[in-house]
Amino acid sequence: GMVKFYKAARTRGIKPIVGCDVWVTHDSERDAPHRLLLLCQSRAGYLRLADWLTRAYRTNQHRGRAEMKRAWFAEGTDGLIALSGFAGGDVGHALAQGNPVAAHAAADAWARLFPDRFYLEVQRAGRNDDNALTAATVRLAAERSLPVVATHPVQFATRAEFRAHEARVCIAEGYVLSDPRRPKRFTPEQYLTTQNEMAQRFVDLPGALANSVAIAQRCNLTLPLGKNYLPAFPTPEGISLEQHLNSEAAMGLERRLNVAFGDAAERERMRPEYVARLEFEVKTIIQMGYAGYFLIVADFINWAKRNGVPVGPGRGSGAGSLVAYSLGITDLDPLRYTLLFERFLNPERVSMPDFDIDFCQDGRDRVIDYVKQKYGAESVSQIVTFGTMAAKAVVRDVGRVLDLPYTFCDGIAKLIPFQPGRMVTLKRRQRDAEAQTNVVYAREVEPLINEREAAEEEVRELLSLAEQLEGIARNVGMHAGGVLIAPGKLTDFCPLYTQAGSDAPVSQFDKDDVELVGLVKFDFLGLTTLTILDWTLRYIRKLAPASTVALETLPLDDKATYDIFKNGNTTGVFQFESRGMRELLLQAPPKRFDDVIALVALYRPGPMELIPDYVRRKQGAERFEYHDARLEPILAPTYGVMVYQEQVMQIAQVIGGYTLGGADLLRRAMGKKKPEEMAQHRSLFVSGSENNGLPGGRATLLFDQMERFAGYGFNKSHAAAYALIAYQTAYFKAHHAAAFMAANLSLVMDDTDKVRQFYNDAVEIGLSILPPDVNASSYRFEPVDVKQIRFGLGAIKGTGQSAVESLVAARVSGGPFRDLFDFCRRVDRRAVNRRAVEALVKAGAFDSMDTRRSSLAASVAAAMEHAEHGARAASQVSLFGGGDDGGF
Repeated sequence: GMVKFYKAARTRGIKPIVGCDVWVTHDSERDAPHRLLLLCQSRAGYLRLADWLTRAYRTNQHRGRAEMKRAWFAEGTDGLIALSGFAGGDVGHALAQGNPVAAHAAADAWARLFPDRFYLEVQRAGRNDDNALTAATVRLAAERSLPVVATHPVQFATRAEFRAHEARVCIAEGYVLSDPRRPKRFTPEQYLTTQNEMAQRFVDLPGALANSVAIAQRCNLTLPLGKNYLPAFPTPEGISLEQHLNSEAAMGLERRLNVAFGDAAERERMRPEYVARLEFEVKTIIQMGYAGYFLIVADFINWAKRNGVPVGPGRGSGAGSLVAYSLGITDLDPLRYTLLFERFLNPERVSMPDFDIDFCQDGRDRVIDYVKQKYGAESVSQIVTFGTMAAKAVVRDVGRVLDLPYTFCDGIAKLIPFQPGRMVTLKRRQRDAEAQTNVVYAREVEPLINEREAAEEEVRELLSLAEQLEGIARNVGMHAGGVLIAPGKLTDFCPLYTQAGSDAPVSQFDKDDVELVGLVKFDFLGLTTLTILDWTLRYIRKLAPASTVALETLPLDDKATYDIFKNGNTTGVFQFESRGMRELLLQAPPKRFDDVIALVALYRPGPMELIPDYVRRKQGAERFEYHDARLEPILAPTYGVMVYQEQVMQIAQVIGGYTLGGADLLRRAMGKKKPEEMAQHRSLFVSGSENNGLPGGRATLLFDQMERFAGYGFNKSHAAAYALIAYQTAYFKAHHAAAFMAANLSLVMDDTDKVRQFYNDAVEIGLSILPPDVNASSYRFEPVDVKQIRFGLGAIKGTGQSAVESLVAARVSGGPFRDLFDFCRRVDRRAVNRRAVEALVKAGAFDSMDTRRSSLAASVAAAMEHAEHGARAASQVSLFGGGDDGGF
């Protein structure tokens, strides 16, 4: 929370004091650490604290606590002020135990480690021994000539929130509020007091209050926010980043053109358009200072491709960049599909580019390891996420700590509406608050919540506590794809966190805050469909080693592929498996790749509003006209419906006279629906349209139409990239069904319901699924030929990968198994136990040797015992040196 706190304070003219209340390991008693409050005087102190916190999480965790070691402080403490921790510190603990000698020794030790920067804390927060310990601390301070400072251990904002805080503690620690034995470490006094209240509490110690101001004056940390720092990308000697980007992009474009345009004359005809676009993009990227970013991303993506890790064709607006296409970052030609660079990187709105990259789920970690090796493990980490208490979950959590019946709490929780993609809250809308489109107020949607609250006291208490706790952080997790690469040590920017028992560090700041402090986020996302495509290609080549099928060269006008879409036969087809999408396919079957892109864009919350218009126009049931002939080439691919954000940008450029960078600003303004911005843009658009020959009245109508569609418009670059993956999966289903369905079945074989779904679909499209067989099957489902798939042994519950791999190894080394007894004798029985053998028998994996499953199942114990007896006999002979020579 540090960056958010720092920003909030600075924007309100308040000096933020940054520090951490830390645990310090006890030198002799491991389970009795003590507290120390460290405050940052300067950036040097902040970096030192960030380093220590990281070391505590990575090297010194105990019972879930990250602890610092006293020895670390001997390395130097410049830039940090230390406060004693009052009762939780070693000085306070010794005083409370009546041991002034130990207290003096501890205070002197800290004073030496933090010269002129160590303060003894005193507190009066409603605990029984606060006054006695404060008096003892003041005496000690006088004896050792150390300064005293009054502090307050704040846990919640107002006194009224004490019960909610106690409920939060109970949620975290598994207690119920009414449990008399639960630890009660907090008091109702631990709210954020006013200056006057603190002055009254310490009226006898004005110097302790004055020292709080003195400390604040000594703490002058400033954080540079908003500037990005990229790691240095190695370039050939004497070649700058900019020169390297230019040459790599030019060579990459040449390779792409040679593949895309086999006909030399056509290639030369198209070359000027591509070269001009590339030069514009390279110039813009260099001007904005992002040459290194593109080279870094291209490097790890191309490493992945060279090392057998499938990479997606693109994701998000990055597919609109020709430089990205030329460098191999994306695999979609942006000119062919009218994708706009300015939707990704806008010279008129400087912001960091953000490539979202899909990797095969299996290979993603290999790419992250490559990045760690290239830039150094201390420079690479993933990003933290904070799970918060959402409306439904907090009702159930609070109900548990109030010891209310589960069914009662569940009934209240079920009244709270569920709306995907929007935040649902129990809180009431503030009077005159601006409406937020992404917020749903549960009480307004479901009046029964208010009725039950008014009528039932238990519901009142439940909702009162739940409202106060809603949105508070509940747990720590790891961002699905975000990876940080720092120029040097990550701890020069933020501290790191490591879960107990894990060696995978994550930032302590969330994805927004790591970027504010200067780190650059790279998104390494796992997409299982890429794994399916990879396995499908491997199976195709296994069946036909001479096959030249490759994703890059699949024809995009294949009739059999479009028949898959037309018939709604889309089990296993990326993005098109849902019932709603199949219904849409039957209403508006795609006949060209542009149609597939449109359907991917339309079938999403928001854009769905446009589906009826699109379907009617595509079917020819509704006539439509263009406001201007110049709109036709922009809107014809989507039958006059503004499906894509890029179409709004093109219209602003062609009709309104905007630059594409300015058009991107217009698109963003339309999406946010800010009235003052919209009024400015309306005036600019109408004026520009009139200059370009469109009368003001028609320009106003067109702007109104754009404004309405822009709220629903989808990013075409993302839709086109995902449409390509969808098309590839449909192509394989049409032409290599056995390989494709075997790959899908292998991916879901831990899920019986999904196996059944794909099994039925495979049979429906004319494939045969051969039964499992210990003498023929592998761990995964595999195609035997173009019409048959062999059932994978890994899909049999009770086996497991190690058991199946052991079984296959025994078969490969010793030939087919003759019978159950031969099987049990030859496999590694540590991996293939009795339970696994019984599972194989019941599934029919021994039917090729003996179809009497019941008798085989009854013989498993005897076969295993016989194998054990044989193994013991063999080991005895071996032990005594027996052999063909007759032993002794």
